[in-house]
Amino acid sequence: MDITLKLGDVETTALIPVAVKANESLRPNARIYDDVAVKMVQTLNIDTNKFDKFLSHEGVIARTIMLDRMVKDFLSNNPNAVIVNLAAGFDNRFSRVDNGRIAWFDLDLPDCIELRKKVFEEKERVKMLPGSVTDDNWCQTVRQAVDMRHSKVLFIAEGLLMYLTMEEIGKMLNVLKNNFNDATLFAEMNNTLMVKRNKYHDTVKNTKAVFKSGTKNGKELCALCDGLHFVEEHSFNEEMKKHSVRAKIFALLFPSLNDRWATYTW
Repeated sequence: MDITLKLGDVETTALIPVAVKANESLRPNARIYDDVAVKMVQTLNIDTNKFDKFLSHEGVIARTIMLDRMVKDFLSNNPNAVIVNLAAGFDNRFSRVDNGRIAWFDLDLPDCIELRKKVFEEKERVKMLPGSVTDDNWCQTVRQAVDMRHSKVLFIAEGLLMYLTMEEIGKMLNVLKNNFNDATLFAEMNNTLMVKRNKYHDTVKNTKAVFKSGTKNGKELCALCDGLHFVEEHSFNEEMKKHSVRAKIFALLFPSLNDRWATYTW
């Protein structure tokens, strides 16, 4: 694996889930397994200490377990779906949720896609798309897959919205809404209390990234895009508290502070 990492401020945060998933994968009775993350950490000699702290570790594992489950539930009703992983980074979710029938697109900025291509191989049903979530240049490629399959499309926004302003989130939502019908979005949401307070985050503080937005309730995004319907949201606390006493205490003391998975349709 020949990789030279040159990541921007926000892109560096992609190493946080890599470090967490690699370390979790090597634990006895690992809750998730990510062979790509393990190889990246070992090959690049990534210092996981600054990217793998307790709350971030449990948060990443919780959001991974929850999202994997959400995607699999979606696929149980839409087995031929097209899935677009927005700002994919080094995510390896396809390997855990593939049902042998889906079409999958990993979308990210051109520089990030070039790095991703050094780690992942494109396959018949897995393609990498360079592009911005606030631009529609990539949409035609995905629409062709949707039309060919006569299927629904699912968008995943994991670890993304907090690094966008509300104006940018609105642009992203309208790009999706204006280019795709009968779609679903799973979006990771963070609390307004964390905006510009990344110095208090146990791992993001070790990067130069800044949280630019947050919501107290997922319904707030509906004001940014006509026709966007809020379905439900679930705090990462729901999964985290199943696995440790410290996480239970955090959930009790800070019930609304943790990130959430919100579901939207249009």
